[in-house]
Amino acid sequence: MTTLPAAPATSTRASWLPMIALFLAQILMSYNVSALPVSLGGMVDDFGVAPTDVSTAIVTYGLVVAALVMVGAKIGQRVGWILMFRIVVVLFAASALTMILSASVGWVILAQALAGASAAIIVPSLVALIAENYRGAQQATAIGSLGSARALAGVTAFLLGGTLATLVGWRWVFAVVLIIAIAVFALSFTLHSAPGNEAIKIDVVAAVLIGAGIVMLTLGVNNLNGWGLLQATPTAPFDILGLSPATVLIVVGVVLVQLFFVWTRRRTRAGRVPLVSLSVFGAGTERAAIHAMFIVVSLEAALNFTVPLYIQIVQGRTPFDTSLAMLPFNLTVFITATLVVRFYSRFAPRVIGMFGFTLTTLALMWLAFVVSNNWETLPTILGLVVFGIGQGALVTLVFNVLVTASPKELAGDVGSVRGTTQNLASAVGTAVSGALLVGILSANVTAALAGNVDLPESLTAQVNLDSTNFVSNDRLHEILAATDATPAQVDAAVALNEDTRLSALKLGLLILAGVSALAIVPASRLPRYVPGEIPESVATGAGQSGPRGASTIGEVAAQRLERFSR
Repeated sequence: MTTLPAAPATSTRASWLPMIALFLAQILMSYNVSALPVSLGGMVDDFGVAPTDVSTAIVTYGLVVAALVMVGAKIGQRVGWILMFRIVVVLFAASALTMILSASVGWVILAQALAGASAAIIVPSLVALIAENYRGAQQATAIGSLGSARALAGVTAFLLGGTLATLVGWRWVFAVVLIIAIAVFALSFTLHSAPGNEAIKIDVVAAVLIGAGIVMLTLGVNNLNGWGLLQATPTAPFDILGLSPATVLIVVGVVLVQLFFVWTRRRTRAGRVPLVSLSVFGAGTERAAIHAMFIVVSLEAALNFTVPLYIQIVQGRTPFDTSLAMLPFNLTVFITATLVVRFYSRFAPRVIGMFGFTLTTLALMWLAFVVSNNWETLPTILGLVVFGIGQGALVTLVFNVLVTASPKELAGDVGSVRGTTQNLASAVGTAVSGALLVGILSANVTAALAGNVDLPESLTAQVNLDSTNFVSNDRLHEILAATDATPAQVDAAVALNEDTRLSALKLGLLILAGVSALAIVPASRLPRYVPGEIPESVATGAGQSGPRGASTIGEVAAQRLERFSR
């Protein structure tokens, strides 16, 4: 087993300076993701693209992290966490610089792919470096602070980012990312770390299967609207006997993920160390925590995309207006995520989880009925606050459950699964919300046009209203100015646009409420919270290689893999 360097003893209080580096690293990733919706309007104007094209950048970041985080954990253990941490922080800085200098939305997507690849190593490194630098109560506090950092980054992105995007332009929002990356790199020299463990082996076949599967799934979901649900549209890059490539990608992605499980089972039964132990999924508590995390992060991503889309694109308001509208939600998430740990000694996770999802369900249903063209009304703010309370409690809860629910020997694998789940959920939540809203909007517009005598087919043919994406009234006026529409017809088209997009938003929120309600079931199977230190194997991979380590994990897996395989 690799020996840790002289780490702070339980009785000796360690300096919090290393934790500042890790805290800022979490803010670095979370701020970057939260800044993208704030910059939505500016990018749409600069690049002349649809909002859903910009959302592809958000999806790209999440899917790259989800596809690579399992491999990233093994690379960090093999090469050494400090060295890899510094390398990927520099790469993250490079991605921020690319964002600032982007000449098209393609460069934005490339920058977010680079940031995602960097985060795939930063995500597992945070837990590993906390394990190496802190013990006892300090370690528990450090783990809890990561959830607070994520929430704080959301508040900062919407407040600071919204102000910068409004006053000086969206590119300056990502100058903040560059500054944070430089600060993290400088503070990384205060961290302690064990050297890399060369005995760690990476299951390349499993890495390719799960990585490709996640990419296929996410790309398929993200392009359901543009390429068609079943039948391929004219904008689809290819088709198979008329079948949409989006559907093909989803099917192929599911097959590859299943092959990953088959391959990993065979490797485990052969006594070889897998990329991730499937026994992590063996108990109902672990599966419940994973399901709960996927749903709660998906809901957050969907709301963080939907609100800026509506405020900036539909209402034509500034990013600063967006930050004000989202402030109640983000502040509530931050405060709740920080304070919810105080209730762990009094209430079981299943109680907090069910209560949290009940709150998010009621809040989304409330918003679906009260939301209007003005997000700053008291009923809307109340709905966002209630949703933020449930969201903040759930994010911190499932993070702690996933760290502590599995046996110590499998904590490293739990960290990988957590990173994959969280980022895949973020990508899917954004992709599905975009596809859902545009799909509902298209159906609403088609139905409204069929019964509107003020908008003849000749006018509809000139502007192709039935395939229009989310646009503001001003943009619609510009489009209609190039046609022979009369003033009365322009007014009718604008009114139709207002009604159908608000209806799409309300129905979309109601569907999200239904998804939230379904999550109450897995939340009822969450375990009781048991505090515990992160095992050494998270940081060093100790216990994952060699006869003795393989035997230890094999014993744990043998007891639980059979139950999972049934």
